[in-house]
Amino acid sequence: MHGRVWSCIVSTGQTWTVGVTGATGYAGGEVCRLLAGHPNLRLTGVHANSSAGRRLGELQPHLLPFADMVVAPSGPADLAGYDVVVLALPHGESAAVAAQLPADTLVIDCGADHRLNDPAAWARWYGGDHAGSWPYGLPELPGQREKLAGARRIAVPGCYPTSVTLAMAPALAAGLVGPEVVVVAASGTSGAGKSAKPHLLGSEVMGNVSAYGVGGAHRHTPEMIQNLSQAAGAPVTISFTPTLVPMSRGILATCSAKLAPGTDAQAARAAYEQAYADEPFVHLLPEGQWPTTAQVLGANTVALQLAVDPDAGRLIVVAAVDNLTKGTGGAALQCANLALGLPETTGLPLVGVAP
Repeated sequence: MHGRVWSCIVSTGQTWTVGVTGATGYAGGEVCRLLAGHPNLRLTGVHANSSAGRRLGELQPHLLPFADMVVAPSGPADLAGYDVVVLALPHGESAAVAAQLPADTLVIDCGADHRLNDPAAWARWYGGDHAGSWPYGLPELPGQREKLAGARRIAVPGCYPTSVTLAMAPALAAGLVGPEVVVVAASGTSGAGKSAKPHLLGSEVMGNVSAYGVGGAHRHTPEMIQNLSQAAGAPVTISFTPTLVPMSRGILATCSAKLAPGTDAQAARAAYEQAYADEPFVHLLPEGQWPTTAQVLGANTVALQLAVDPDAGRLIVVAAVDNLTKGTGGAALQCANLALGLPETTGLPLVGVAP
């Protein structure tokens, strides 16, 4: 931003072995894709109970460097020999595995098991016992980078919370808006995972847009509330409506909140410029240019733009993110870089794929 050109830092020297469980799914596959270009993290094992014994190339044919790897089971004993373990498992399945891994193993959970601080929120939205919270893997939040440096347990944020948190945190932290946030976000079908679901068939999705999880029913809601309340220093409420659109990956989140008295467009933009001036993966676009999901496709970046609606008295912030890269797999490796003392941008793409 502001004309600054960021480049992906390539590190040399020490290497760490990495095992990915859930490697046959979308999130796990994205982690593997990014590991193929990482100079310090070496993928040495892929795991998935349902596909154990099969070649990874049968299930993830785009992962050519790892095609001949045989998928192994995902039990704690199978995962105990790595320097880094990435858990790309369904919500509720990570905690039991993580609890049995060595304390000195860097464990990165791409699921929700360790994101929420409040046990009551976990019980309400996911059910069962709360496994406790880990350092939250969104380095762009104030103070989070320091918590991730040297950590051995990290909880990767959800994809919707990544976009919404980065869109609204600066305004709430600066007191520019009130504590009631409205979000309407469009997501591609990969956000629902790789398991076969009738409503995700091509014939159901193509040419169709649908809302789901309406009326505060989406499980990412408490995570967004947690993040934005911390940013504001006071309770925040969120009205969140996700929609499913006919694309494979990407999120476009349109977020708004009522302006505090005296806030204008200049003050709002200044707050965002200050918040993200030194962030390599968050880009506040030049005025008049709006985010698109295409511009962040395959990149570990978030594109932001904001406007003040004077008639409605609201701040509107639009964020675009690739739900599988910065929204999941890229975030996992960004956090791994910090935990291992590597430059934060090592091995992570800053450039999207076009057209």
